[in-house]
Amino acid sequence: MTKFVYDHVHLRSPNADETAQWYERMFGAEIIRSIQSDGRPRVDMNLGGVTIFIAQVPEEQAVAQPPQPPYLGLEHIGLRVEGIDAVVAALKEKGAEFTVEPKTIRPGVRIAFLRGPQNVHIELLDRNAA
Repeated sequence: MTKFVYDHVHLRSPNADETAQWYERMFGAEIIRSIQSDGRPRVDMNLGGVTIFIAQVPEEQAVAQPPQPPYLGLEHIGLRVEGIDAVVAALKEKGAEFTVEPKTIRPGVRIAFLRGPQNVHIELLDRNAA
């Protein structure tokens, strides 16, 4: 049987630098800059051990608008945190826009959702909520 191993998540952005800086400011993502084989600059991130590629989309390229959840397909990314209420408060101070405020979905588990650049939906998940 073939063994499949996680490699990356790929985002598209009209401004890869701004998008990467948002993730760095909000979540402490590590920005990794390099040069692609074709000589163009490349922006990647390490976010909690997850590799994220950010592709710069040229202004002249036609792209569809991002969907509003819920929808079929890859809908959001999830980040595990501890002390979700304090985390949400700190992110709001940084300007984060929450679409779902912290709520308990079952005993010991609280979630919240915020909107990232290009309408990427991000779930915060506290599996040890008191």
